[in-house]
Amino acid sequence: MVKISLNIIACFKWVVDHEDIKVNPETNELMLERAGYRISDYDRFAIEAAVALVEQYGGSATAVTVGFPEAKKGLKDALARGPEKAIFINDPAFAELEPAQTAAILAQSINKQEFDLIICGEGSGDLYAQQVGPRLAEHLDIPCASFVRKITIEGRELIAERRVDEGLEIISMPLPALVTVLPEINSPRVPGLKDTLAASKKPVVAITKSDLEETWA
Repeated sequence: MVKISLNIIACFKWVVDHEDIKVNPETNELMLERAGYRISDYDRFAIEAAVALVEQYGGSATAVTVGFPEAKKGLKDALARGPEKAIFINDPAFAELEPAQTAAILAQSINKQEFDLIICGEGSGDLYAQQVGPRLAEHLDIPCASFVRKITIEGRELIAERRVDEGLEIISMPLPALVTVLPEINSPRVPGLKDTLAASKKPVVAITKSDLEETWA
C-alpha cells in the first residue's frame, strides 16, 4: 500500500446519553437533569473511519468538536479512539446550537487547519438533522458525499461508495473533500486502559467564542 500521508479531521458531538433519559410519569416530560453525556454514536463511526484511513494510508487524524465547556469530558474518549490531537471549540453559548450555527463555527476553526479530508457522522444522536456535514462543506467550498459506506483513496482522489435509494453508487471526488458516513462503514474500536491513559497526554487546541467572528450567530 502506497503511503499518501493524509490530514484527516473527524467531527463529533457531545450529546445526552439516551440511556440516562427518564420520563416524568406525571407530565410525560423528559427529565434531563441527571442525564450524563457521551459521544454521539454516529460520530464514533466517523472517528473510527478517520483513524482507519490514517493507519492504511499514513498521516494524522484530528478530532474536532463544538460545545459547552463541560463537553471537555468527551475529549478523552475521542482521543482514546486513536486521533493524535483534538480541537475543542467551546463557550457556554454553544450549548444549544442549531446545525447551521455549528457548521459555521466548525468552518471558521477548520479553515485555519491543514486538511485533506473531513469526516462527519451521517447525523447526530440527538437532533439527527443531517445538516452539519453538507453545510460545513458548503462553507469550506469543498465537494461533499453523504451516506458513505466505504472510502478508498487513490492519489488525490477519494472514491466513495454511498447508499442511495436505488442501491449503491460509486463516485470520485478530488481532495480536499468531506464525507458523512453511515454506521455500516466500520465497527468502532473499544479503547483499552493503555489507550485511555495515552489520551491524557495528547494535545488539545482550545478555541473560544472570542477567537471567532460573530457571523456564526
